[in-house]
Amino acid sequence: MERRKFLKLAGGAAAVPFVARSAAALDYPTRPVHVLVGQAAGSSSDIAARLVGQYLSEHLGQPFIVEVRPGATGNVATEAVVHSAPDGYALLLVNSQNTINAAMFPDLPFDFMRDIVPIAITHRVALVMEVLPSFPAQTVPDFIAYAKANPGKVNMASAGVGGPQHVAGELFKYMAGIDLVHVPYHGSTPGITDLLAGNVQVMFDVTPSSLPHIRAGKLRALAVTTPERVDFLPGVPAMAEFLPGYEAFGWIGFGAPKDTPPTVITTLNKAINDAIVDPTVKGRLMDLGGLVMPPNSPDDFAKFIAADTAKWVKVVKAAHLKPE
Repeated sequence: MERRKFLKLAGGAAAVPFVARSAAALDYPTRPVHVLVGQAAGSSSDIAARLVGQYLSEHLGQPFIVEVRPGATGNVATEAVVHSAPDGYALLLVNSQNTINAAMFPDLPFDFMRDIVPIAITHRVALVMEVLPSFPAQTVPDFIAYAKANPGKVNMASAGVGGPQHVAGELFKYMAGIDLVHVPYHGSTPGITDLLAGNVQVMFDVTPSSLPHIRAGKLRALAVTTPERVDFLPGVPAMAEFLPGYEAFGWIGFGAPKDTPPTVITTLNKAINDAIVDPTVKGRLMDLGGLVMPPNSPDDFAKFIAADTAKWVKVVKAAHLKPE
């Protein structure tokens, strides 16, 4: 009888942490949630995190605090979340940089697809190929012809080695069969500054930072990198109209450390899906050049991430890209 009593007590004690964890997950969130962003303050990722985070704060009853932790092309923030407690109180603003990093850096101390649980994708971000209005080429075919006639003399700015802007440009170079000199910067802003000054001749950049200059007539858009044209740049063709099969875009969503309770993931997924159909949030994302995604499940997002990773692995190998 003493043995049975001991086993009963031991079993009850072992169940306490599980019950506590389950109850905590059901009550989630009960304290502030931190969202880590691996890109610079003021970037499209930072802006999106704050827009959606504000909605989550208002509708889930706890602050969603955005922390900007740039470094190592987003790997600093990703690794911090990978090693955080899987309780839903440390989230990652995930984006296309994560899948590109998986292709560019084979020896990372973590596996993004294994160690981060997808929650939901919010929107895609078109990139735009842009030049000064005074640049000799008026169209993409004109640009390709000019670059072929001037090999190694056209400088292509990017926001950094291995970023979405860089690989979009490298994909263009590869498919067009041209030689452009890559000039990496620490972010889009200094790259655009040098483009406006005429120090570089072309840039593939995300629309949130490009649209103001294009709308002001300071830059001319030659093409967007999505498979189809976009409404907010009327008259600008899609690159695929000239290079069939060309497709490159950024995207943004949210993730959590692996082993985060499914109830927490479900709560966050529903709230994020509610956010992207909210007229205010959706309108703001669209104003920034975002192509808002329809509500989606964690499984939908996981499949999207797997396909995007496989794509960039092929591009990185084909273009012989190496991290610097």
